[in-house]
Amino acid sequence: MKLLSLLATMMLTSLFTAQSAEKDSRVFEMRTYYAAPGKLDALHARFRDHTMALFTKHNITNIGYWVPIENTESKLVYVLSYPNREARDSSWKEFAADPDWKKAHAASEVDGKLVAKVEQLFMTATDFSPEIKPSVGQADRVFELRTYTTTSPETLALLHSRFRDHTIRLFTKYGMTNLFYWQLTPDQAAADRTLVYLLAHASVDAAKTSFDAFRLDPAWVAAKTASETKGGGSLTIPDGVKSVFMKATDYSPTK
Repeated sequence: MKLLSLLATMMLTSLFTAQSAEKDSRVFEMRTYYAAPGKLDALHARFRDHTMALFTKHNITNIGYWVPIENTESKLVYVLSYPNREARDSSWKEFAADPDWKKAHAASEVDGKLVAKVEQLFMTATDFSPEIKPSVGQADRVFELRTYTTTSPETLALLHSRFRDHTIRLFTKYGMTNLFYWQLTPDQAAADRTLVYLLAHASVDAAKTSFDAFRLDPAWVAAKTASETKGGGSLTIPDGVKSVFMKATDYSPTK
C-alpha cells in the first residue's frame, strides 16, 4: 500500500510539474471599436454573420466579445488570440484579402462606415492566469475589465506576486471568477507597468458585495500591507486602477 501510495504521489507530482512547465506563449489582441453614430447594431450584425467565421477561417481564435454596460461611446471590446505576432500579421493579411470579407464589408457600409475609431492592445498571459479559453457560465454573468498601472517595473513585479500568491485565491473565496490575466507585450506603451485582467460576477451588485468583503479580509490586509512595505507605498499610481463593467454580446464565445 505504501508503494502504491508513493507511486501515485510521484505520478501526480510529475503531472503537476509538467503542467506547470507549460507556458501559454500565445499573443492576445484586445480590440476596442467605437461604432459610428447609430451603427453599433450593424457592427454587431457584421461580426455575428460574417467576421467571426472569417476570423476562424484564417486561424484567428475568437475569445470573447463585450460591450460596456454604460456604453455612452458605442464601444465593442473583443479579444482574439494567435500563436505569435507573425502569425497574427499573416492571418490579418489573408483575412483582409478574402473575397467574402470584402463583400460583407462593402455590403455593411453601403450607408456609411460602421467604425469611427479602433484601439488595440497586444498582450501575453501572465504566469498566474487561469487557462485562457472561451467559457460559458451557468447563468448570465457580468464581466469586469480591470487595468492597473503601477508606479514602476519593480512594483509591477510585486503586484504580480501579490496576485499569484494571494489575490486570485481570495477573489475566488468571495465569489469572483478569475478569467484572464495579461501583461502587455514589450512594444506597447507602459508595458512594464500594466496589468490587465477580466473577472466575472453574478451582477454589478454582487461585484460590489464581493469586493467589499474581500477588502476586509485579514489575509488581504496583510498581503497588501506587506507588498506596499516592500514597494515603499501604493503599488499603483494615483487613479491607476480602472474598472469597466461589461456584458457579453449574444455571439460571444465567452458569456
